Amino acid sequence: MARRRTGLDEVRAHYAKQMAAVSGSRDPRIERAFDMVPREAFLPPGPWQVVAGDHLIPTPTADPAFLYQNVLVAIDRDKGINNGEPFLHAGWIGAVAPQPGETVTQVGTGGGYYTAVLAVLVLPDGTVTGFEIDAHVAADAATNLKPFENATVIAANAVTAAFMPSDIIYVNAGVVAPPLHWLKALKPNGRMIFPWRPAYNVGLAVLARRTDRGFAARILSSAWFIGCVGATDYHISRRQPTPAEARRTKSIVPSEERPPDETAVVIYPELWFSSAPE
Repeated sequence: MARRRTGLDEVRAHYAKQMAAVSGSRDPRIERAFDMVPREAFLPPGPWQVVAGDHLIPTPTADPAFLYQNVLVAIDRDKGINNGEPFLHAGWIGAVAPQPGETVTQVGTGGGYYTAVLAVLVLPDGTVTGFEIDAHVAADAATNLKPFENATVIAANAVTAAFMPSDIIYVNAGVVAPPLHWLKALKPNGRMIFPWRPAYNVGLAVLARRTDRGFAARILSSAWFIGCVGATDYHISRRQPTPAEARRTKSIVPSEERPPDETAVVIYPELWFSSAPE
C-alpha cells in the first residue's frame, strides 16, 4: 500500500492540484512542477507578510503551510515587489504552455519562484533566462535558483537589454506597450504573455503569438502589476483606449510592416494594436 503523504508534503500536493485545475491545461506536468518547487525557498525567512487588499497580514508562524494558498506574499513592500498570486500565474503558465526544450525569457524574476516552475516545465533541454532590474532582488533570485541549473538571472533592465530568440517571453511587470524587440525575439509560434497598461484605468493580461502572418493577440483577463521601468510612459500613445476598446485587440502590428489603419485600437511609435486578426 502506498505511503500516505502527511504534513507539508500533503499541503503542497493539494495546492499543486489547485494550480493544475486553474491553469486551464491538461498537461499533467503543471501539477508536478508546482508540487516539486517549494514556494518558501524563494521568499525571505518567515513569518511572512500576506497581501490582503491594501493590508499586510502576517502569518501566525513561519510554517510554510501558510504559503500554499492563493495569496500574494510581500518581498519588498516599499518597492511593490511581491511573490505573485498563484492562481493568476498558473493560468498564465497554462496559456503559454511551456514545452520540453523550449527557451524562455522572463521579465521580472522577483525571488525566482515562477522562474523555477518554468524551468522545470522546459526540462530536460530547455532554459529560462530571467531579467531583474533590482540588483539585490536579482542576487537573491540567483541564490534561490541554484538548484535549477537551466535557470539564469541577469541583473538588468529588460526594456533595453538584448533578448535571445525565445519560444516564450513571460512578463511580470506592467507595460504601456511591449518594446518592439521583445516581439521580434519570438521564434515562429513563440508566445509572449504580458500585463498591458495602455491607460490608467486599463490593466489586461495579453497573450501574443507569432504566426506566419504576424502577431496574434488575445485578451485573457484583467491584470494589475507593478510597472516595468522604462515602459510606463502613457504619453507615447496617440490616445489612451477605453477598457472596451482595449478588449477588442486581436493583433499587434509593427509600424515598419504596416502603418496604422481604421482598425487601430491604440498607436505607439513602433507598433500598434489592432481590432483585426493578424
